[in-house]
Amino acid sequence: MKIAVFAHIRHAIAEPFMGGMEAHCRMLCDGLRASGHDVTLFAAAGSRDAQLFEICDAPYDSVLPWAVWRGTPELAAYQREAFARGWAEVLARDFDVVHNNSLCPAIIEWAARDGVPLVTSQHVPPFGAMRDAVIDHAYHPGMMTTVTSHSQLEAWDPGPGANLRVVHNGIRCDQWIPAARAEDHFVWVGRITPNKGTGEAARAARMARAKLKIVGPVEDARYFMEQVEPHLTDGIEYHGHRTTDALRPIVAQARGALVTPLWDEPFGLVAAEALSCGTPVCAYGSGALAEVVGDCGFIVPPRDIGALAVAMGRIDEVSRRRCRQRVLTRYSVPAMIEGYQACYRRVVDTRADQAASAFASSQSSTTALLA
Repeated sequence: MKIAVFAHIRHAIAEPFMGGMEAHCRMLCDGLRASGHDVTLFAAAGSRDAQLFEICDAPYDSVLPWAVWRGTPELAAYQREAFARGWAEVLARDFDVVHNNSLCPAIIEWAARDGVPLVTSQHVPPFGAMRDAVIDHAYHPGMMTTVTSHSQLEAWDPGPGANLRVVHNGIRCDQWIPAARAEDHFVWVGRITPNKGTGEAARAARMARAKLKIVGPVEDARYFMEQVEPHLTDGIEYHGHRTTDALRPIVAQARGALVTPLWDEPFGLVAAEALSCGTPVCAYGSGALAEVVGDCGFIVPPRDIGALAVAMGRIDEVSRRRCRQRVLTRYSVPAMIEGYQACYRRVVDTRADQAASAFASSQSSTTALLA
């Protein structure tokens, strides 16, 4: 198939990835190409891809930072103009299907208007205009919405018969591999911002008297200074923002991974990456994390730092081999790609059936008029 993939444009799709959406988009494009598809990535300048169409001159966070411009007409206009530029190119190049991997609801509206087969992946809980667009087109033929977990399916589902499916995120199991031996540190990975709970992970590590390596970009400097830096003592260390190659050994060698979202986590890519390395997970039970982690770690109530510290003390009870097997079975990239391919086939076939039906109807009308 000839597939157009639209990325979120807050950040570039390039190493070191700013977050899970960027990492997922990279895996999606690579996985589709490995399966024989012709893929063009529509993304912000600065992205790295063999078939890149730049839809804006810079990621919007470098022009209109989300922390300052969130919810403003200026930021909305910047994004709409970028995606409109990409959509014009889609119409000019006759793609078989579009994969909307962005947070742009307008793409759903344009696809409905122009009769373009569309699959939209939701990586966040329902919100605002995106939720409205999904609900409004939930039964539209030739469209499909995917979510990353069954907990998100319940949150998004508008009712019986809606074109909504679960496709779990995939992990590069050939890259996220176990280390020869585990060391004595824990690891926390992610954007350092209040809703990721970095400071709570650091406090739990101090309470458990455990070593902790914190890795990720500082998105909120004030939060880092007030809630994280004061705990950077006694083996609790900040290791900066790392590329995937530099991050993998830190995760693979850890005794355990801490995942502490203070929002309804739609999936939890960092948890699955840790499990793929055989590293068990201690996590807050927010959103899909209990579904992802299963019996390969400990799930505690959100914000219960004491319970998180206790779980850290029990982490060696979890089989590292079982952690690895869980991801191989459930969360591999090939499994993710097959899930998306099934969605593509569904929307493409539906559009083809519609076109054939419309042609037959027109032919019947013409025959009747000539009779």
